[in-house]
Amino acid sequence: MTPVKSPEPVRAKPDAVCVAAVEPAREAAVAEAGAAQVGEHLGHLVEGERLVTHYFASTHPGYRGWRWAVTLTRAARAKAVTVNEVVMLPGGDAVVAPQWVPWSERVQPGDLRPGDLFPTLPDDPRLEPGFTDTAGAPEDVLTVVEELGLGRERVLSPLGREDAADRWYSGEFGPTSAIAQAVPYKCHSCGYWIRLADSLGQAFGVCANEMAPGEARVVAYDYGCGAHSDATIDLPEVPTPEHAFDTTGYDTLQLADPEA
Repeated sequence: MTPVKSPEPVRAKPDAVCVAAVEPAREAAVAEAGAAQVGEHLGHLVEGERLVTHYFASTHPGYRGWRWAVTLTRAARAKAVTVNEVVMLPGGDAVVAPQWVPWSERVQPGDLRPGDLFPTLPDDPRLEPGFTDTAGAPEDVLTVVEELGLGRERVLSPLGREDAADRWYSGEFGPTSAIAQAVPYKCHSCGYWIRLADSLGQAFGVCANEMAPGEARVVAYDYGCGAHSDATIDLPEVPTPEHAFDTTGYDTLQLADPEA
């Protein structure tokens, strides 16, 4: 919940007339909300010179912990007070809405659903302009451009690569995960590990073992699991049994005459 801060008291001499005007303040609150919604007097706060706010409890079931604030003022040498404003304010134990968070900060990894769009900021520091003007470029240049993946409007910047590498390496498929710590095998020696093509391939690859937890995921070179290609077992040799049929000899059979 959003923390409710009480206003700081002003160092001003309390005006006796404004402080004593509890009933006029209550009448103003009742006129605003109705008698059934205004509870006991909770005190007052000196806001300034001849400026005092009286607080009354709210008895509305939906506003527990809230209070009516009636600010009174008085002109110099005047004997009557004037109602400046009547508002409802949250108290210390009031139920209030959570602190507002911008949409761009509310969306978290994993929130994107089919049909959703998450726009990229024009000045996203993780991206930088790519090499897109390939018209008339030599063939060898085009080959390099294609290999580096620069035929796009924007590509990963050094900061973007570093952020991704840090996130992957310290994540679920990095060397510090529980499953990687429990086995002696590492991905860099596994036959199912496909190294990434660009500079990130120095530390990361993709797992191609459907039985592994990292299947189709980017995994660190020193990540490991029990589905390593070297995790084999020695199968015992199955003994060859004796022939079940005699293929070398024959039996003499007495056959009956079919016409008998």
